[in-house]
Amino acid sequence: QLMLAESGGGLVQPGGSLTLSCAASGFTYDDYAIAWVRQAPGKEREGVSCISGSGGLTKYADSVKGRFTISRADAKNTVNLQMNNLKPEDTGIYYCATVLLSCRHAMVPGASGATFGAWGQGTQVTVSS
Repeated sequence: QLMLAESGGGLVQPGGSLTLSCAASGFTYDDYAIAWVRQAPGKEREGVSCISGSGGLTKYADSVKGRFTISRADAKNTVNLQMNNLKPEDTGIYYCATVLLSCRHAMVPGASGATFGAWGQGTQVTVSS
């Protein structure tokens, strides 16, 4: 059974850092691109970052470029999202998901459910002083 599990969320002050991890199991790990998607209260679901199955292609939302870094740790079947210089507007629930189409599709704001396959349960990130 294909499963994803996020960890690493929490409460952090503006300017702080967090690293989110997405642990995958039940499938051939590098068959899928993996996306991080966040859902903030009252806002449209937003693709934050995406990495291809090979790890050779990465994409970022304009709002996080230069602050977030996505990477694959293949030996651990894990995709990490390093988040630096966090801002209050980064607050939300962060989900990782397998991408059925492409990272380009995954990064479209409000991308349809057909873009994604399996989802994790989400991890809360709160940026507040």
